[in-house]
Amino acid sequence: MSNSTPTAALSAAGVSIWLDDLSRERLNSGSLAALIKEKNVVGVTTNPSIFEAAITKSDDYKPELKKFSAAGINAEDAVFEITTADVADGCDLFAPIAEATKGVDGRVSIEVDPRKAWDTEGTFAEAKRLYAKVNKKNVYIKIPATLEGLEAITATLGEGISVNVTLIFSLDRYRAVMNAFLSGLELAKANGHNLADIHSVASFFVSRVDLEIDARLDALGTDEAAALKGKAGLANARLAYQAFEEVFSSERWALLADAGALPQRPLWASTGVKNPAYPDTLYVTELVAANVVNTMPEKTLDATFDHGVVTGDTITGSYEESNALLNKLEGLGISYNDVVNLLETEGLDKFVASWKELLNHVQEALDAAGAEG
Repeated sequence: MSNSTPTAALSAAGVSIWLDDLSRERLNSGSLAALIKEKNVVGVTTNPSIFEAAITKSDDYKPELKKFSAAGINAEDAVFEITTADVADGCDLFAPIAEATKGVDGRVSIEVDPRKAWDTEGTFAEAKRLYAKVNKKNVYIKIPATLEGLEAITATLGEGISVNVTLIFSLDRYRAVMNAFLSGLELAKANGHNLADIHSVASFFVSRVDLEIDARLDALGTDEAAALKGKAGLANARLAYQAFEEVFSSERWALLADAGALPQRPLWASTGVKNPAYPDTLYVTELVAANVVNTMPEKTLDATFDHGVVTGDTITGSYEESNALLNKLEGLGISYNDVVNLLETEGLDKFVASWKELLNHVQEALDAAGAEG
């Protein structure tokens, strides 16, 4: 890989570039392989919305759906078979990167059924089922960071299964996620697992924070409020990195590191700019630090490759300013806790809605295939 491109510079600065998308078309056409070769992509994330788009907007799955219909397979089982097959194929594509990085990168994530986000035991069972079905060492099982999900995260890691924790918006919840990770490693160690084989990332969402807070700033209609637009998402993420630095320099972590454990890296999610007035690489070039992942939609990846300006670390040293920014928002009556709680609820609702749409579409396709004979 050349070091002459912005994505190469980003990788050299310690940021792992993952693509926030997966489909059979990407796998079969070679477009994903090209992004690995040309744009420094070293992993992939998926979520219910991504699978809903992939399966409903493509003919690639029709032969399989016809086969499932003939076999009498229902929509839930068909979706399970399709998504795990795509993820397994993705894992095979990224296997050389996983081997070269000892499992740190070369990862493909698959999320548990979002309807189980408030069900600890159901999530844990689903995580084990997905892991067994994909059956690839470089798969990540994605678990939402609900309060109920925290225990499932610990239990899943305790089984030696690598986890991508998703839908994190608040600093308090992020600290709880890191605690669940440490507890999971401690459980895994007690269960006799090799800690060096267990990996995790914590997906901290960025642009949605600005989307919500900017709307509240607009409603205030003052110059002071306008001056704060487009800054909260970065401030929140930068303070998350500060929390990461604190937890992974603690005595508790040192004991696990001595046993071979690797830290749970922060992953910047929702990094596509929602406001066209902002630079399209804002949530990439302004969130550069060692040991982080940035999972980008292809549009953001292309923009970064084309004109991203990577100037090195843009996180450490910003903590005082970031804290002051969040304090100013509170001073204007914009409640941080209210915003992050709303975003978690909305994020889960969106994934549940996408999952239901996917199931409905697949059922319609199965019915149509059956009618065709």
